Amino acid sequence: MSDVTDSAFRQVYAKHGKPDVLVTEFVSCAGLCSPGKGRVLKDLFFTPAERPIVAQLWGSRPEQFYASAKIIRSLGFDGLDINMGCPDKSVERQGGGAALMKNPRLASRIIAEAKRGAGPLPVSIKTRIGYNHDELDAWLPVLLKMKPAAITVHARTRKQMSRVPADWSLVARAVILRKKLGSQTLIIGNGDVSSLAEGRQRAQETGCDGIMVGRGVFGNPWFFDANKKREPTVKQRLSVLVEHAKLFERVHQDRKSYNLMKKHIKAYVAGFSEAKKLRLALMQTTTSKELVVAVKQYQKNIP
Repeated sequence: MSDVTDSAFRQVYAKHGKPDVLVTEFVSCAGLCSPGKGRVLKDLFFTPAERPIVAQLWGSRPEQFYASAKIIRSLGFDGLDINMGCPDKSVERQGGGAALMKNPRLASRIIAEAKRGAGPLPVSIKTRIGYNHDELDAWLPVLLKMKPAAITVHARTRKQMSRVPADWSLVARAVILRKKLGSQTLIIGNGDVSSLAEGRQRAQETGCDGIMVGRGVFGNPWFFDANKKREPTVKQRLSVLVEHAKLFERVHQDRKSYNLMKKHIKAYVAGFSEAKKLRLALMQTTTSKELVVAVKQYQKNIP
């Protein structure tokens, strides 16, 4: 997720409840192939603690996917994921993201070139069940024919965005289609998973090979901790928020605005006494130092 799943985010989550695989925020192939690619490369920074880690790319030109895949390989990533589901209008205007569902021939060429550039690295796809309506029966075979390592199926159409509940029966259907076609590609389910237990239940119900979680982990670095005995205390949540904010500034060093941390503040600071008051105070901060002062002031009143 752009400006969300950066290295600071991933390092915090790797420390407190590491998932099986981490994925970068998506990066533009056009940017990676431009004279200003040095700035874009900084979005692909990762640490050993984040492994295994997959780089996600978006774009619409096969030759740029080939060149970008070679870069991803040279950077030492463990895999490459192609975004074919993002509904962002600026991404779609450039022919990328969800727009690729309307152009199966181009999508196939992109996968082929990404695989050629990636060499031995596994190449996966993240997509939706269709653009304006359910097109899974026609769309999924196009992708399976290209033999990606995995396909993540977000169980909504592009038109639905996130306005309706994810339909996990369609993930189950994707598994059936994969079996009928004799494909070895892994099917990963995605959409509205709010806990580790729910994710495991969805996998069991649908027969999919894994679960991808996005928004459900916001403000909860302990999401994937299978050994967690109880929910984190308010003090623990605020302590990790401080850790996250400091790490954000250290990783980005003024390259990205501190204001991007505020979407994380909203997620961490919720569901407890006087959370709204603290959240309003934290939203006024402009540095991690100011955030620390506000948190300490609040913690004085926690028994």
